Amino acid sequence: MPGRLFGLLVGLACCIPYQGLAGEGSATEVVTFERDIQPILTRAGCNAGACHGKASGQNGFKLSLLGFDSDFDHIAITREGGGRRVLGFRPDESLLLRKATAEIPHGGGRRIEPGSPFYQTLRQWIVEGLPRTPADSPRLVKVTMDPTERRVGRNETFSVHATAAYSDGSSRDVTHLAAFASNDATLVAVDPHGVVKAGAFPGEATVSARFDGMFANCDVTIPLPGEISASVYRALPRSNFIDGLVWEKLQKLGLTPSGPASDSTYLRRAYLDVIGRLPTTEESRAFLAETAPDKRARLVDQLLDRPEFVDHWANKWMDLLRPNPYRVGIKAVFNLDGWIRDAFRREMPYDQFVREIVTARGSTFEQTPATIFRDRREPEEIAPVVSQLFLGIRLECAKCHHHPFESWGQEQFYEFAAYFAQVAHKGAGLSPPISGGEEIVFTAKSGAVKHPLTGKVLPPKPLFGEAPPDIDPEADPRETLARWMTAPDNPYFAKVMANRVWADLMGLGIVEPVDDIRATNPPSNGPLLDAIADDFRSHGYSIKHLIRTIMASSVYGLSSVPNDRNSADTRNFSRFYRQRLRAETLLDAISDVTDVADNFSAAAPASGASTIWTNRVPSLFLDTFGRPDPNQDPPCERTRDTAVVQALHLMNSSSVQEKLSAKEGRVAALADSPMSPRGLIEEIYLLAYCRLPTDQELAVADELFRGPVVDRRAAVEDLLWALLNSAEFVFKD
Repeated sequence: MPGRLFGLLVGLACCIPYQGLAGEGSATEVVTFERDIQPILTRAGCNAGACHGKASGQNGFKLSLLGFDSDFDHIAITREGGGRRVLGFRPDESLLLRKATAEIPHGGGRRIEPGSPFYQTLRQWIVEGLPRTPADSPRLVKVTMDPTERRVGRNETFSVHATAAYSDGSSRDVTHLAAFASNDATLVAVDPHGVVKAGAFPGEATVSARFDGMFANCDVTIPLPGEISASVYRALPRSNFIDGLVWEKLQKLGLTPSGPASDSTYLRRAYLDVIGRLPTTEESRAFLAETAPDKRARLVDQLLDRPEFVDHWANKWMDLLRPNPYRVGIKAVFNLDGWIRDAFRREMPYDQFVREIVTARGSTFEQTPATIFRDRREPEEIAPVVSQLFLGIRLECAKCHHHPFESWGQEQFYEFAAYFAQVAHKGAGLSPPISGGEEIVFTAKSGAVKHPLTGKVLPPKPLFGEAPPDIDPEADPRETLARWMTAPDNPYFAKVMANRVWADLMGLGIVEPVDDIRATNPPSNGPLLDAIADDFRSHGYSIKHLIRTIMASSVYGLSSVPNDRNSADTRNFSRFYRQRLRAETLLDAISDVTDVADNFSAAAPASGASTIWTNRVPSLFLDTFGRPDPNQDPPCERTRDTAVVQALHLMNSSSVQEKLSAKEGRVAALADSPMSPRGLIEEIYLLAYCRLPTDQELAVADELFRGPVVDRRAAVEDLLWALLNSAEFVFKD
């Protein structure tokens, strides 16, 4: 039978189970496409993004990425090219087999061994008529891994097994079909057969198994060699629930925490974290002199009540929400900035903050978050922003295909986007690069989202669980979405915000990136993240309470200096992780130390950098130290990376030099004061570092003030310039 005719017959009858030709096929059970064949193609990498699963396919043959579209893949294999890829009357001559085994040239090389079980299964499927899996077949409900947790020694090897459970109660071993991966292959590697090999260094990694769009994990721990008495961990301070959960994890890994940070380090750390400013020398002296045991807790309370708290923390959210004013209008962005700052000023609970954003309507010429919907005008544009910011779920990939690292499918993406189908606009619209007119965001009486492949109108549906019942069938669907997102039983909502604030304060998220919570990117300490999220939720989603709770822990107050049992730890918070100051915080710190304020365009005189309402305000300093590109779409997560250009800019910045040499600045005032050289040195160290100099530092700095002729102003300027260019100033310790 010619291959073209065979392909046509297959196309007409491919859904009919076919029991095989006489003498062909060794198995009594029919091999079907979705259940048996697609997992093989995924395991072999045929439908991966670098092969036939990429957008344009490979050499004329295209499959859906990781098999998310079974109909498309079945047609591509059985019908395209006249059915020449599969030959039922001569199965061993099928291109599907000959290419995969590299019997004929294949750019991807040999993916399947001739005669292997995979080969025999593919051959049997071809012989049996290329049957589809019946629609009423048991469906996959979950994948499990055995073991789920393993503590191993360095360089130790063991095997993991994946099991698929189906809706009829049956299960099968799918280890041979699962795709294995490690989230840190340098610590723990896994081969395609599920053989796990620990590395030579202590730490923790997660091995995941992916099968048919579902995942299972095995957490692998490599403790640091050497026994540590349990009494060591029992003796550690426990200021609140955070400490116990961190100490438990450290004990499991054989790590010991660093000692507590000094008062001066804690003082500087707390000021920079809570209000983004440095304390005055008077504030530093008062705190360092105080002996009350609760002085750190009282300091945090005082800082949370400072007005600078609003600007510092609102500025973080403007990174995530602020659109380009040249696209949506200057007045619109200014009003959005004002709304966010006012929300923090009024201590708006986080769940209310999110609800008002998600359901925003009104004029962009009023102080509302409606500007967000002026920027993201289509449901497909706003849906992934909302899911990423407020749920920690990155849906963007699922817009075009099944998510490669999660269980979200294309249909789920558009069902979620359908919540925004009735968002409508009235007014000037967009006219970049000016877009100065007013626009009203309102809820239309109708609106729909269609599946891009099938054209089917999709109803609004949450990503998981059940949507709460509609209070009013005529209400905006976004109201239902907001209630579902902020419901107490939503496992993502409180967690992603708790993780975001933890990362701001601790230098690293429990999950990294902070807004990418998924099975294949597990938290470094799951019980810790759950506990912080539960506490945040139970205290009315108060952001100040969340900050206060984290800062009250002994973990927050640890020194950054490593010891011999935590020097390699970069994930488990056995010590404080230093981080470079945010661009605005660093510039404001320089202004505070030099007592010379900046003047930004489109801002009030002497405004702090954290009060700037748009990144379009020119500032070479802020650009150099990593403020978001104004042309980049939010949400924008800043990188913590350092660069040579930053060090060079700080050393050679004309604006910094002007602050140091200003006639009305701090340097001039100190030089003209009656202070002794020692007093000047101590004052400068308190300004920059919030501590007094060591004896060695004092001796080195004192040399600047010695000699037959001393220019006090030049000496003060040189000393302060040196401190501003040091790591101790540029980093939060």
